[in-house]
Amino acid sequence: MQRLPLVVALFLSASGVSAQEADTLGTPLGHKEVTPPAAQASMGELLSKGYQIKAAVPNGSKFVVFMQKDQSAYACEMQSLTASRCGTLN
Repeated sequence: MQRLPLVVALFLSASGVSAQEADTLGTPLGHKEVTPPAAQASMGELLSKGYQIKAAVPNGSKFVVFMQKDQSAYACEMQSLTASRCGTLN
């Protein structure tokens, strides 16, 4: 339980940094369209594929973390510090 405030601070600082980056629409010229890894994934899998944390919000005793890469987005439910489940939003 003592680690929860640290995790929340980490998520919020990461989302603030990425929110300041310039957004682009569509796939840049010369780049291939990125396909999501799967309809269901873990947060670790998404981070390893280049997804960025865009926001984290409390949901009862858990947190929902929103991740995005290009035009693909996921919502991840943090079940514990080491377990999460993510589902595609689009």
